[in-house]
Amino acid sequence: MQLILWRHADAEDGSPDLERRLTASGRDDAAAVAQWLRQRLAADFELVTSPAVRARQTAEALRQDMRTDKRLAPGAPVDAILAAAGWPSAAGTVVIVGHQPDFGRAVAFLLSGKAIEWPLKKAGFWWLSNEDPLAVKAVLSPDLL
Repeated sequence: MQLILWRHADAEDGSPDLERRLTASGRDDAAAVAQWLRQRLAADFELVTSPAVRARQTAEALRQDMRTDKRLAPGAPVDAILAAAGWPSAAGTVVIVGHQPDFGRAVAFLLSGKAIEWPLKKAGFWWLSNEDPLAVKAVLSPDLL
């Protein structure tokens, strides 16, 4: 299984939190990262997103059917993120679009077994593979594109 944890791009301030939309810069970053991912993803990947508008708008940049999962709302615990992804037994590649510090905690848990927070810039992602052994395939933030 390949798992990509993609943090939503920059969003406007305001409330309610779940209705915050991407900024113009956020839309540009999401498009740039999506282009990089599309060049490397198999055609049959699954796309799962938080119910937050900013996460769904980020995911839309991939131009792929998506499934919204309320377990990925801001504040999602590690076990909910992994369950939404089907980790570690899902077949193929799953791209999850959600939030920080949730994704930093999930990556830290998968790679170190510790409940700590690791950073992840807006619109950045971690690409993991559960091949034996667990491997990091890529870590990218939009400022590198």
